[in-house]
Amino acid sequence: MPATVTEKLESLETTDGKAITRIYFIEGTESDTEAMDALKAEAPVVYNGLVRKPCRIEPLGFDSWLGEAPYAPSGDIQQEPLEVGESSYQFETGGGTQHVTQSLQTINKYAPPGKTAPDFKGAIGVTESGVEGVDIQVKVFNWSETHCKSNSDVDDDYEAALYNLTYTVNNAPFKNFAAGEVLFLGAVGSKRGDGDWEITYRFASSPNKTGLTVGDITGIDKKGWEYMWVRYEDAEDDTAKALVKRPSAVYIEKLYDYGDFSGLEL
Repeated sequence: MPATVTEKLESLETTDGKAITRIYFIEGTESDTEAMDALKAEAPVVYNGLVRKPCRIEPLGFDSWLGEAPYAPSGDIQQEPLEVGESSYQFETGGGTQHVTQSLQTINKYAPPGKTAPDFKGAIGVTESGVEGVDIQVKVFNWSETHCKSNSDVDDDYEAALYNLTYTVNNAPFKNFAAGEVLFLGAVGSKRGDGDWEITYRFASSPNKTGLTVGDITGIDKKGWEYMWVRYEDAEDDTAKALVKRPSAVYIEKLYDYGDFSGLEL
């Protein structure tokens, strides 16, 4: 299960009205890398015109962490209030962690003199009882957009549309990304004194892949936010004279519903 991130109630800490720190609790992982990635995926890149600075995490024990996301002014961030119809844009290239059991390629294998190292067809961490695999970093493109919308545009139906589209994947091309590549992470809106709204929309993109090969299995297609896993079975390596684990089937799983992102009205 992925790590969960919850913002602490009344978490905003302000310094002289010029900087803000949002505080989060991260649970469900013992990996500091996964905890940091989960925090950065949850904390918006831009908040109330302030840009997010480097985040920090602190272990609390029992697979729990305290996370801090500080915000401060930046010369690259538009400081003047947006007018209706205007928008600002921030992005971040980074990644998340994923557990894989299969490598892209086995570069080499070694064995004692007179013996041959078994060929596991790319399986990682093979033991007598199974395939352990390894956690790796995968590339994800995160970005946020802040749009100014009139009060008449942000009604109950629109707020419900944002809610229903949160954690869905685009069912059609969206902002130069193919269908299946963009995950909508949600939106944060604030109403200004003049009645207009500033709404920040957060997205993450992971590329679709085609023609993948796992062991002797070829022609595998996987969309960006689908999950691929591999089933292994015992096989005889005649060269090494050993019983090995090799890929016997590949499964592509749908984890998120698809949504019509035209409902975001961006």
